[in-house]
Amino acid sequence: MQIYKILTADQWATFQHDLKFEGAPIDLTDGYIHFSTASQIAETLAKHFGGQDGLVICAVDTDAVGADLKWEPSRGGDLFPHLYRSLDLAEVVQHGVAPLTGGHHSLPDFVA
Repeated sequence: MQIYKILTADQWATFQHDLKFEGAPIDLTDGYIHFSTASQIAETLAKHFGGQDGLVICAVDTDAVGADLKWEPSRGGDLFPHLYRSLDLAEVVQHGVAPLTGGHHSLPDFVA
């Protein structure tokens, strides 16, 4: 199964340079890296990234991150994947831009 992390262009550039992602400001505050499933990502984009262009969606295989991934209740009681460590660039299996068109983000084709 794949889960998805939304990054700003600056966060993605830093991630590529450092080969590790410690988290966005909200991740650092909460103590884990927030991810979304395919069925959750559109709402996450709308709720937390509305109007932001140049976002990058990173796909991560849940098997690759192993036991450090926890499924915890969040928005509306849905279980969301949270990673309790940094993310290695090698764990990103695909990435793509989520362009903003007409006020809405389009998801890359690999988001299934």
